[in-house]
Amino acid sequence: MNHSEIVLWVRDADGRWSARTVWVVVLGGEAYVRSAFGRRSGWYRRVLRNAATEVEVAGVRLSVTLQPVADPALVQRVSGAYRTKYGLSWPGPVESMNGHEAAATTMRLADVGQVSQLPA
Repeated sequence: MNHSEIVLWVRDADGRWSARTVWVVVLGGEAYVRSAFGRRSGWYRRVLRNAATEVEVAGVRLSVTLQPVADPALVQRVSGAYRTKYGLSWPGPVESMNGHEAAATTMRLADVGQVSQLPA
């Protein structure tokens, strides 16, 4: 994991935890993530079924709630944040992350007591 990523832990139906490294952006003190594979992603579907979710930053795991973002203007601002943060190093993946399918999975990390620890 590098300074641009977090590890998202999602509890599976059988009670085991699965980990997925994801890109995170922070806007106005709020953190956002997306599923690179859109709604097809297993972790995304589990989160929507209210699976327990945690994020790991610098070896520390924090419980979080992921809330879908429905506001199109906010989704566009998150896309801009992805472009700014990752665009120079990863232009192809950023275009995928900002495509319609991935953008439709934009979620805000709520109840993260320590957003300042997340890589902006």
